[in-house]
Amino acid sequence: MLTERQKLILLAVIDDYITSAVPVGSRTISKKKSIGYSAATIRNEMADLEEMGFLEQPHTSAGRIPSQKGYRFYVDHLLTPQPWTENDIFQYESQSSIEFDDLEEIFRQTTSVISELTNYMTITLAPKMVEHRLKHLQVIPLTERYAVSIVVTNTGYVDQRRIVVPKNVTVGNIEQFVNILNHRLQGLRMSKLKTAVEKKLIEELKRYVDHIESMLDLFHQIIDQIGKEEERVYLSGTTRILDQPEFQDVEKVKSLLDLLEETEAISQLVESDSTGVQVRIGKENHIQSINHCSIISASYMIDGEPVGSIGVLGPTRMDYSKVIGLIDFLSKDLTSRLRKWAEGSFT
Repeated sequence: MLTERQKLILLAVIDDYITSAVPVGSRTISKKKSIGYSAATIRNEMADLEEMGFLEQPHTSAGRIPSQKGYRFYVDHLLTPQPWTENDIFQYESQSSIEFDDLEEIFRQTTSVISELTNYMTITLAPKMVEHRLKHLQVIPLTERYAVSIVVTNTGYVDQRRIVVPKNVTVGNIEQFVNILNHRLQGLRMSKLKTAVEKKLIEELKRYVDHIESMLDLFHQIIDQIGKEEERVYLSGTTRILDQPEFQDVEKVKSLLDLLEETEAISQLVESDSTGVQVRIGKENHIQSINHCSIISASYMIDGEPVGSIGVLGPTRMDYSKVIGLIDFLSKDLTSRLRKWAEGSFT
């Protein structure tokens, strides 16, 4: 357990290193008004903190830098999330006040704003379509042979596609079928629709809908393609990572950029079913190419459930205090904006 003095010195070292990116010496810490200890006392405490694994000394003649263990203690016990400045709020509101009719534009804009405010790379995961809940289903005949299916989910997402109408199916058959589905399946996850129809509703459908096999074929045309949709990942500020001194190493940059080409790997970086802000430091990410990075992320909610995530990726020397405050606020704001957008899309 660290003493109060050791906590104070560790906090000072980390705050100084986050700002300067230069190893911190005891004389630098002793000059801070908030410390009040001699350079000799601080030097001894820093040596003890290094021995306990909270600090590291990159070179024998240099000062010390925080270890990943030191950053973890800092985040868990010493850090106070930084409140938004008036400039941050103005910058965000001036951009987010724009009305968007396109759900994807909301995600793009949110990702871009976070990257600008933090100066790090930002990743946003849109909700997986299969995890959305059915709000409304509609099938509009175009000709005797073709129709358009429209699926609206609780997130406000609209899936529209052309489908083939089986030869023996009438408009009346379609209306009966769709009415039952809307009545019985509303609020169910998209991933559960096929099982619900084929196992729980099949007898009811047979009683009230003619040509049930053909209707099931039509239903599969609507649902099967939704299940194949790739997860949508939005990135912003990828090149900002190159501005950080830690990424002057070409190999580090190359391995990171290679990772960013893999959608599934990017998703795993910020994916979470938890609520609240999550901080993963260095090797806690379990991906070697980013074991020198930290990720701060949070889920956003729809109908009280986490459906997607936003996250910031930067060096372990990132400004945790600022980013945690921003991510906490913006994940809640995105939740609010999506709720309003979804409600508007159903009217």
